[in-house]
Amino acid sequence: MKAERVRRASYTLEYKLEAVRLVQGGQSCAATAKVLGIPSQTLENWVRQAVKGQLADAGAKPVSAEQMELTRLRAELARVKLERDILKKANGVLCAGISVKYAWIERHKSCWPVIRQCEALNVSSSGYFGHQRRRIADDPAIPGKRLSDAALLVHIKAVHAASKGEYGWPRIWQELRANNVRVWKERVRRLMKIHGIKARGKRKFVVTTDSKHNLPIAPNLLNRNFQPDAPNRVWASDITYIQTDTGWLYLAVVLDLYSRQIVGWSMQPHMQSSLVTDALKMAWFRRRPEPGLIFHSDRGSQYCSHAFQNILAEYGMHCSMSRKGNCWDNAPVESLWGSLKVGRLYGMRFETRRQAMDEVIDWLNYYNYRRLHSTLNYISPMKFEQNWLVAQLGKIA
Repeated sequence: MKAERVRRASYTLEYKLEAVRLVQGGQSCAATAKVLGIPSQTLENWVRQAVKGQLADAGAKPVSAEQMELTRLRAELARVKLERDILKKANGVLCAGISVKYAWIERHKSCWPVIRQCEALNVSSSGYFGHQRRRIADDPAIPGKRLSDAALLVHIKAVHAASKGEYGWPRIWQELRANNVRVWKERVRRLMKIHGIKARGKRKFVVTTDSKHNLPIAPNLLNRNFQPDAPNRVWASDITYIQTDTGWLYLAVVLDLYSRQIVGWSMQPHMQSSLVTDALKMAWFRRRPEPGLIFHSDRGSQYCSHAFQNILAEYGMHCSMSRKGNCWDNAPVESLWGSLKVGRLYGMRFETRRQAMDEVIDWLNYYNYRRLHSTLNYISPMKFEQNWLVAQLGKIA
């Protein structure tokens, strides 16, 4: 006897309308379908039917009240997670003016739905869309139109806030150009000077290198050749510290000198050798470089330790160390510390190490994926390496 044919699942009209409302509210069909546990194609069909006014009840097995409630809770959880992600990224503009928020929403509309961004930043979606319509007259992409000082200032403030005050006028100008805001650099510099918008000020920091030890010292193989011809040829590393109310937090990073990308890092409440070995292990497991890579650092006891040197040998890496007391031999990482401490951490107070770690991790992601690097012709480290990979694939093809 043949098995009875399985009936296709069907849903009430209320269920369909609720699913369509989520999509029309700004969520993608794929994400909404995953949350509701239905095929993405089915949801797309419902949306098309709703637009045409043809969405109707199939008249088959209804969805229970428990299922409807579970659907609502899943949708609410997805909304809360999305809003959390937006707020984490938009921390720099939460206290800014409404025009700055509108500009930030416009720049990130490819990342998150506009309606969800408006809800997270506590602005009305109708106000945002109205602002966008009024802005058309000043749109720099329209031939013959010139962006007014007031409109340009909004864009400048949005970029400055998104970088959390790290960018000065050169990087802000480059960011505007990347977003198709056509404006001369001197105009950006002049407006920022008039309105007191500037990068965070510089300050000196204490050196953390402990080179007073009897451990073996490696020669300076790098010799300030900071521009290798490909990724995973030369890595550089260093340690810095961050003050918190519960004690010092120490950070070690591994930097790929080709793309200036941070490929490994470790944060611990001490400066033992495990701080640098953990950063090296992270970098190796992420990148798996071929043997022969040059690993450059200062003469700190952590890098000279037997534990660290044994791992270098295991990975087939050549150890290189700066000359004594010469910070210029490891200039790229020293510059990285300036960007972190001056551009992001200066003036911040952390009650716990956990708070400091969260801020540093946020900055590490921002640095790799978004921060415009002057050495890389003002594109991010990740984008620079992606461009290199595309070029290599083109050569193979």
